[in-house]
Amino acid sequence: MTNIEQLIEESTSLLKSLIETQSFSREEDQTALLLSIFLQDHGISTERVGNNVIAYNCFSDPSKPYVLLNSHHDTVKPNPGYSKNPFEAVVEDGKLYGLGSNDAGGCLVSLIAAFRYFYEEQDLPFNLCLVASSEEEVSGKGGLEEAYKHIQPCDFAIIGEPTLLNLAVAEKGLMVLDCEAIGISGHAAREEGENAIYKAISDINWFQTFQFPKQSEFLGPVKMSVTMIEAGSQHNVVPASCKYVVDVRTTDVYQNLEVLAIIREHVRSSVEPRSTRLNPSSISVEHPIVQSGIRLGKELYGSPTMSDQAILSIPSIKTGPGDSARSHTADEFIYLDEIDAGIRYYIDLLKGII
Repeated sequence: MTNIEQLIEESTSLLKSLIETQSFSREEDQTALLLSIFLQDHGISTERVGNNVIAYNCFSDPSKPYVLLNSHHDTVKPNPGYSKNPFEAVVEDGKLYGLGSNDAGGCLVSLIAAFRYFYEEQDLPFNLCLVASSEEEVSGKGGLEEAYKHIQPCDFAIIGEPTLLNLAVAEKGLMVLDCEAIGISGHAAREEGENAIYKAISDINWFQTFQFPKQSEFLGPVKMSVTMIEAGSQHNVVPASCKYVVDVRTTDVYQNLEVLAIIREHVRSSVEPRSTRLNPSSISVEHPIVQSGIRLGKELYGSPTMSDQAILSIPSIKTGPGDSARSHTADEFIYLDEIDAGIRYYIDLLKGII
């Protein structure tokens, strides 16, 4: 069992190194190498699946359940509003600045610290599987989705994302729909053709006003937003096609395919999803890991933002140090004391199910 103060110091140093190593989504090979070396230097064997780094606790027992500890080491590209160097780890007024510090570097190093804390425990009632994943920011198929195919099947997961240490027990899914209303071209000066825009308007009005019968306790209703539209070639031609895009945020009371079927029943436009794989997720509030969080005084909520929970079919919670409101912002930062609190929190959260 490693001393917690030592874990905090080493985790902060690791986060500074991650900040100063570029790791845009699908370009995370250097941070994957950095994480592998860090773990190996502390006596922990690692595996690589692409740019995903995997490790298990020292005394893993296949007869026991596996708990997945996951956070990601990729980042978005810097917000153009940065006044600081996004790749320089700077500490000012108790804040550690740098790209990926809050999303999700603080969570990742805190989960690694908790993993190290329990690494050599011989009597754990569960095994720990650590996955530092790639491609989370682009929902890439080479990230946790691919890594999960290569690890031991897990009973549930703790996903490290900045939540102010509260527990997201439900998370919205996503479908992006490419829709097209078809008409018949004609001259605008005569009573010719069938205007595809008018057909699209009817369907768009449905997307704006329809209420799905079921609502989620933590996430509320399914949300549909028409976000892009394209039609017409010139002012005097009745358009034969009107294309538009719909952003659909699904909830845990429907799977994506169910929502898609309902949509297709109600609109005349063709509807083609870019993907149906990013499903909503939820976990029972009676689950032991949720109850452990409740005993620690943490709030439960439903998250409108998406994480790697979307590609997992096992129960999971999303929780970690930092604040989601800081993610992807200029001069991103995490408080140093949030890292301290995050490490202690993850350890206590796991102790609560021992």
